[in-house]
Amino acid sequence: MKYSAHCYIFTERWSDSQLDLLDTAHDLGLDGFEIAVGDDVAFDARLTRRRAESLGLELAISPGGRWPYECDLSSPDADHRQRGLVWHKRQVDVGAALGVAAYTGALYGHPGTLRYRPLTVSEIQYTAEGLWKLAEYGQTCGVQIVIEPMSHFRTHVVNNAEQAVALIAEAAHPNLSMLLDTYHLISEVRDYRAQILAARDRLWGLHACENDRGVPGSGLVPWQVIFQALRDIAFDGHMVFESYNSAIGEPPGSFAFQRGMMHNVCSDGNAFVKAGMAFLKDGLQQTTPELA
Repeated sequence: MKYSAHCYIFTERWSDSQLDLLDTAHDLGLDGFEIAVGDDVAFDARLTRRRAESLGLELAISPGGRWPYECDLSSPDADHRQRGLVWHKRQVDVGAALGVAAYTGALYGHPGTLRYRPLTVSEIQYTAEGLWKLAEYGQTCGVQIVIEPMSHFRTHVVNNAEQAVALIAEAAHPNLSMLLDTYHLISEVRDYRAQILAARDRLWGLHACENDRGVPGSGLVPWQVIFQALRDIAFDGHMVFESYNSAIGEPPGSFAFQRGMMHNVCSDGNAFVKAGMAFLKDGLQQTTPELA
């Protein structure tokens, strides 16, 4: 098992001045670090890559900064789909410069865009076509493309593992896999085991947090079921702690609110990771010692 943390647990925007956070991640015993990218996120990829490699940290990226709404692979507007492909390719280029393992997120659409109706066959087809092109581009750059189901409050395209599996099958590219987020799934499914079994060898990793984005083990997520399901598929991927730090921002404390999290469940990134990793390692040790 590889343990990582999303940068938003510590900072609202990655930059060259945040490199010490990679040292923090290393000191916390993490194996990797996820960086949010976007049009308003500027940094020297060479500096971040050099520091991460010196610490033995594996990097991943995901959209989190400014992402124009018209850049959407699922849009009924062909021009918007093309803009989406171009935009995502730029992020893959950033990832390649960083030497990342994966580019993850709701890459099939745009979080916050909801059409309040079932997907049509043509929508599934052109969304899959866009993902195929992105996966092909990622493969040439050495970057895996990892799609993340999100709740129906964020997208109507992919809300669970079964839908992600179907879209990946439609796209039919070996460089496509998925990440499941325990926060998003809590509002979408009742059977976490079925979700993990559906993902199986396409499961790249999990975003690990609670139903309120709190520390794993402090809320409603059925972790014992998750541990057993991970054992059953012999999962040995990425466990990524994700939340929004509620003590940072301008004014102080505003960052989490700006991201739609109204709970004060991550006021100390170090404490979040320490408690979360202790809980997950203990749970896996009891269920599946070889994965812990």
